Amino acid sequence: MYDKYNIITQMHAAKHGTVTPEMKKVAEKERMKIEELMELVASGKVVIPANKAHKSLDAEGIGSMLRTKINVNLGVSKDVKDYDEEMKKVMYAVDMGAEAVMDLSSHGNTEPFRRKLIRECPVMIGTVPVYDAVIHYQRDLKTLSAKDFIDVVRLHAENGVDFVTLHCGITKKTIDQIKKHKRKMNIVSRGGSLVFAWMSMTGEENPFYEYYDEILGICREHDVTISLGDACRPGCLADATDVCQIEELVRLGELTKRAWEKDVQVMVEGPGHVPLDQIAANMKVQQTICMGAPFYVLGPLVTDIAPGYDHITSAIGGAVAASAGAAFLCYVTPAEHLALPNLEDVKQGIAASKIAAHAADIAKGIKGAREIDDKMADARRELDWEKQWKYAIDPETAKRIRDDRKPENDDTCSMCGKFCAVRSMNKALQDEEIDIL
Repeated sequence: MYDKYNIITQMHAAKHGTVTPEMKKVAEKERMKIEELMELVASGKVVIPANKAHKSLDAEGIGSMLRTKINVNLGVSKDVKDYDEEMKKVMYAVDMGAEAVMDLSSHGNTEPFRRKLIRECPVMIGTVPVYDAVIHYQRDLKTLSAKDFIDVVRLHAENGVDFVTLHCGITKKTIDQIKKHKRKMNIVSRGGSLVFAWMSMTGEENPFYEYYDEILGICREHDVTISLGDACRPGCLADATDVCQIEELVRLGELTKRAWEKDVQVMVEGPGHVPLDQIAANMKVQQTICMGAPFYVLGPLVTDIAPGYDHITSAIGGAVAASAGAAFLCYVTPAEHLALPNLEDVKQGIAASKIAAHAADIAKGIKGAREIDDKMADARRELDWEKQWKYAIDPETAKRIRDDRKPENDDTCSMCGKFCAVRSMNKALQDEEIDIL
């Protein structure tokens, strides 16, 4: 019998033929036989991030055979530090259908906010413990020990986070590689740059790599999923699919295997800024090297020249990536590269990511993915506006636009009026007179 309070993970349960409540929930959501899901969880191709302490969680599965999920990054910074405003963004993200929230706070007393998230938020919660290390100890990066970093991972696990991003794949070798390779944007991962800086200043090996087995023990105890961070993800098109990115990916593949041996769930993070024609190849390489572990991508952003519109560049890349095998999309907002996103930025980012994820699910033939599109088509044919709001990704925006530019007749919109093709066809097929003027 599965007992959430025993030292056991979703992967361990699946390997031993034990059905957990979380597996039941995910199988139902995905319209999948429980046996099929268990096999995917046991083999590492699907993860169900579900910390034993996250009691309010409405579990979701992540894997390329399932619906594409989206993550929303939130959290305060030194310049924008209103925790109440961040909580509003969190609940807004939940209401809009995001499946995960990452708290990337880099200022203040982060633990109460993190605990509040876990207590109140029904979606998966992720963190990047290396961000919190400096804040938690209130000491400069250079003065922190390897043990300090590991202890913060333990704290986050005890708090109840469902997944942690850990930059385990960069080593001392990466320092020389970055110096010799002369990347255009060097390292753009915030967590990766902190680990790189710590190694450069101390001369020591990456603690997340050196003490990986200890981290696996922590994650096994609390059933925390490791999101293997891509410190060397490309930050511009020129750095895409280069030696630094691929060499780190090879190491992440090795670390994935080690985690599976300890029944710890793993997903692997991916690029970054990638030209459109390289995205599918990136997905295939990752699937091969990391043996089918779920791939979590930031975008990818397909051009570097659209500040203020990077939710669009990201959605284009995300749709291609997910249709080619990515399982989890990290949203990008219009504020990317510019500022901490406000509520409107969050809304735009979520909408763009959800569109990308849904488009990919249709392309992949995910069971039931197109049903809502067919319902929308019926509603449009019937000129039933209320039904259209019901099936829209963002009904509030759709309704606002129509109300702002109301037509003379309710069976039209202000674009076409009585020239509306749908209206004319409905009348023609019912042998009714078609009035245009």
